[in-house]
Amino acid sequence: MDDLSLRPFDRPDFDRLLAWIDSPESLMLWAGPFFRFPLDVAQLDAYHASAEPQSSPRRIYTACETNGERVGHIELNDIDGHSARLSRVLVDPARRGQGFGRAMVRPILRRAFAELGLHRVDLLVFDFNRAAIRCYEAEGFLHEGHLRDARRVGDAVWSLELMSILEGEWRMRQGENASATGDVRR
Repeated sequence: MDDLSLRPFDRPDFDRLLAWIDSPESLMLWAGPFFRFPLDVAQLDAYHASAEPQSSPRRIYTACETNGERVGHIELNDIDGHSARLSRVLVDPARRGQGFGRAMVRPILRRAFAELGLHRVDLLVFDFNRAAIRCYEAEGFLHEGHLRDARRVGDAVWSLELMSILEGEWRMRQGENASATGDVRR
């Protein structure tokens, strides 16, 4: 699948995002403890405002297919000039398992490393979310640690995996990908 385009998350995207979050568990999977259930417009307004102005340490995007169809949501957070955290990655539930996650991660890493000049991108993912972990591994993220019993969700306690990728690792992968497709730029 080709990479998706990323455009800034904006108010017209709120309804789609609200429709994708239908339970406390789905909200926790997507956002951790950042929001409270039920997700609503007021919370999304505050979230949207937190990415303004340009100097904000947060960049929030809607992922779109070439026809403009919105298929996902993705964020770079805690941007500090050296590193950032990949956060709140969500694929339209009707499109999961079709490669959209990887198609969103590739352009966000390109922004982080090639445009923002960062050295490191990390993320936290629930350890039972095997599809997401496979997606991140396939894009070059390495496991760094395990946070046991990190989040309480109802009566359950969920653990997290810490994963990261460094700029040099990403750049090496870009060379490999270019060689594999015959697109080697000098």
